[in-house]
Amino acid sequence: MKHRFYRTTQAARNRIQAIIAISAMMGGSLAIVLSVISGFYWIGILICAIILSIIAPFFDTPALKKSGKLIYYSPLFITEKPKNGVIKIHGGTLFDYFFVIDKRMNGKQRTNFILQQYLHGLLYFMEKSEDRKETDFKMRGTSYIINRRTAEKIGFKIVETDFSQKLILCFNYVPILISNSMAKKKVSFPNLNKTKTFEANFSQLLDRKEYLVALNNRLKNNS
Repeated sequence: MKHRFYRTTQAARNRIQAIIAISAMMGGSLAIVLSVISGFYWIGILICAIILSIIAPFFDTPALKKSGKLIYYSPLFITEKPKNGVIKIHGGTLFDYFFVIDKRMNGKQRTNFILQQYLHGLLYFMEKSEDRKETDFKMRGTSYIINRRTAEKIGFKIVETDFSQKLILCFNYVPILISNSMAKKKVSFPNLNKTKTFEANFSQLLDRKEYLVALNNRLKNNS
């Protein structure tokens, strides 16, 4: 897997996380001091919350991967363990974007690369599921990058985004903003109202496998 973080040694990973943690504590401490001096305590609380939301995936994602609760099928396509016949899928966190996206790519190349990695991971997941004879389940994910037309073409349908997911998205607006800007290679404010939750029976995806392979190859050649 071409993920720079996971290709380093454990000692190097610990150093990276230590630097992030120390930087975050310094930023948070400065925010608290300034809020106390100014008397606007809410500013310190807000800044600390934003810092926490930004650094959280740099610790949570590797920890959840190590515990087996998150499974990578490509550097930008992750699944959770099945629950009640549903497998939740994720398109990579800010942590993954930071260590995976080639900084030399322009905006269009980055967008193509991200979509291609989604498809590559989805196809690999499908292959592994077929090998295990596990095909009776649903897949569900939330994205602000994939639009309705693309989702329906690859076999997904739009379902209502639950309230808890909307709250999570609101809390993580700043890391989503950074991720979106990294994907476009320019400051790009995501419209959370356009965020969609997609769902599909695995059998429906299998019916679109030929199309998925063709689209994956086309994006790979264009990225």
